[in-house]
Amino acid sequence: LVQPLESESAFLASGPKIIDTNGPIRIPRIASGLTVGFVGEGAQIPESSVGLDEVSMLPSTLKSLKVISRVTSEVLRSSAQSLDAILKARLATDTAKALDVALFTGNGNANTIKGLLNQTGVATGVLDATKTDSLLDGIGIARANEVKPNRWFLSPADYLSIRKIKDTSGKYILQPDLTATGQEVLFGVPVTVTAQIPTGKAVLADMNLVAVARDMAPSITVDSSRYFDTDEVALRVVCRYDLALLQPKAVTILTAA
Repeated sequence: LVQPLESESAFLASGPKIIDTNGPIRIPRIASGLTVGFVGEGAQIPESSVGLDEVSMLPSTLKSLKVISRVTSEVLRSSAQSLDAILKARLATDTAKALDVALFTGNGNANTIKGLLNQTGVATGVLDATKTDSLLDGIGIARANEVKPNRWFLSPADYLSIRKIKDTSGKYILQPDLTATGQEVLFGVPVTVTAQIPTGKAVLADMNLVAVARDMAPSITVDSSRYFDTDEVALRVVCRYDLALLQPKAVTILTAA
């Protein structure tokens, strides 16, 4: 189910760094760099060390996304179409939606995923979906943090407001990307529109620095013995993911005043 789920999930399709692992992982990262200065001839060179910390992902207590669906054998046999394939596709869609909710807005409570909007240490700014300046200010914040953003995340309502904005020549500022079918760019940055982003929020991110740990690849298991006494077939979906920022300032969250 990996490929169908990745295509359905707006978050996974946006290009985060996906790390496959079968247990907890710790990713070292540079928290602070060296202090380099001018030194005169014959003078002692000062020492400086790189500050290191780490990002922990997929703790053993983290819960998985799971669901079981049941359907009668008669329905499967008498279906004019391939009902099992339709059911699998629906399971992929619903699982992708639940995963997107967690990856975007999860609060991390009760051993669940802490989503992108609830990560700590991110850069912040003000959103005004009726003016382009607030969006440019967001890019400016990212650039000031030496981040080259490669993805906008917008809610449908804010997207519509921004979509209506025109420049002085009467052209819409949100332009189609001629190299990618169905893709739009905003000031050179591709845009993803998803209902999982609340209205009044916009996210600008370098997705190369957003890590998603995948413990169990999404899979569907078909079992005809679980409901033996009712002649039903069980379809089970199981997957386990976690989210972390390799550099928190790689994400800029704009919020409406």
